[in-house]
Amino acid sequence: MASPSTNDDKDAPAGRLSRKERKEQRARVRREHAAQRAAARGAGKGRPGRGKGRPGAEPFSGDGKDTPPPVMGWAHRGGGASINIPHVPEYQATTAQACGLFPFVTSSKPPAVGTPIGRDLLSGEVVCLDPLAWLRAGLVTNPGCFVLGQPGTGKSTLVKRMVTGAVAFGTQAIILGDTKPDYTSLIQYLGGQVVRIGRGLDRINPLDAGPLGTSLAHLNADDREQLRWEVRSRRISLLMALCTLIREDRITNAEEVVLGAAVDLLDERLGAGSQPTVVDVLRVVEEGPDDLRRMARAESGDHYDERVDDLVFTLRLLCTGSLAGVFDGPTTNPIDLSAPGVSVDISRVGAAGDKLLTAAMLCTWSYGFGMVDAAAMLAEHGVIRPRSYIGVMDELWRALRGAPGLVEYADSLTRLNRSKGMASVMVTHSLSDLEALASEEDRAKARGFVDRSAITILAGLPPRELARVNQITPLTEPEQGLVSSWSSPDSWQPGTLHPGRGRYLIKTGAERLGIPVQMTLTGDEFELYDTDQAIRRA
Repeated sequence: MASPSTNDDKDAPAGRLSRKERKEQRARVRREHAAQRAAARGAGKGRPGRGKGRPGAEPFSGDGKDTPPPVMGWAHRGGGASINIPHVPEYQATTAQACGLFPFVTSSKPPAVGTPIGRDLLSGEVVCLDPLAWLRAGLVTNPGCFVLGQPGTGKSTLVKRMVTGAVAFGTQAIILGDTKPDYTSLIQYLGGQVVRIGRGLDRINPLDAGPLGTSLAHLNADDREQLRWEVRSRRISLLMALCTLIREDRITNAEEVVLGAAVDLLDERLGAGSQPTVVDVLRVVEEGPDDLRRMARAESGDHYDERVDDLVFTLRLLCTGSLAGVFDGPTTNPIDLSAPGVSVDISRVGAAGDKLLTAAMLCTWSYGFGMVDAAAMLAEHGVIRPRSYIGVMDELWRALRGAPGLVEYADSLTRLNRSKGMASVMVTHSLSDLEALASEEDRAKARGFVDRSAITILAGLPPRELARVNQITPLTEPEQGLVSSWSSPDSWQPGTLHPGRGRYLIKTGAERLGIPVQMTLTGDEFELYDTDQAIRRA
């Protein structure tokens, strides 16, 4: 401590060195530098970079003890203090190019566009996700999203968060076949419409044009004729898919021609405003009018009966077999175009077997995509305001494995979602579910669902499954190690949190690094997103 007895020290402001203290400090620095220079001359012959005077060497002090580096820097050639910071060239590069100059440990900042999903596990930044918002921002090329993960890792929770955020931004959510149901309570909470399909409940007519048919009155003659052909094509395609499901094999070309002729004949008989049913088609095929016989190239009644015998039995199974009471009558609860969200609950038909469930999902998909097409056409003509849509296709594998050829039908429905202003979210447990399809052609088309989706979201998966994913969506070794670490707990301690619960890796393209996200639920989400309530109640 300096003594405050001198006149110079009395005027020194508080917190600053007095004149005497500054003088002592400069003398101490000169002594240190002199000692360093003497040590450098003795150890390194005056050459820089040798002896104890070089940077990084042991600090030198006259008393033999280690001291911190001197205030003015080490005394050697090129060392010492710098009064002015010199001007140096500046360069700009990406982390991939400049990784050798600076140890970047994370990728660039995650996108903040869309619904908040959670925080980046590496940087802690907020991660947002919305396929339509990312498409508008130019982050992806299409609004397709494929979610893959083991049961219980939170796939449905992530999709529910995306649905909630989409509805908040004005997008209409369409749950195309809720099999458990996971989304019914959420859609009700958001003020949407719930359609419950099953015996004694709501019914969907596979041949119902739905909103597409009601929009005919708002179109001019040319557009009306074009839409009629579109409605006809959809009816025949769905009827063929249901027949394929019942028969567990493809229908023949002759049977397809007969079905088309029967649908056309019913349109003429019923007129505008009335919707044919499967029962009507069966009745017309059994009657065998001249138009159908001519289309079937049957010269006599016996020849015609021989041609359509298998088709009649297939249609009868649709009306009287295991699917009876679900698809053999008019639609009882049409979808509301103005609702913020629509959930088609088909959980009641799931107990009747996969065949009925697959039929329900096919009809739901056709009806839902028809609604989107009708709304887009009405918005184009100024009848309603334009809207965007997010369609959720959960338990995708259960619909595709029903019979050979169903993948082609699902592929035709979902291929043009970008032009419709619709984001599609497909959810399944494993790619091996898609590999279990009957034919190689179906398996290749099923893999195309993943390949065409610009966004792939991976929850906890074992290494064997990640190897399959890597063949379609390339993953780095650290990414595979991270996702596989979420697949199972590392101990048998009860009450511990599953390591993969609420953790996801978001991949967009082969070149971009995945974004690892940890989701945190808030407020009512704990109850609305919980899929284990039945287990806890029991």
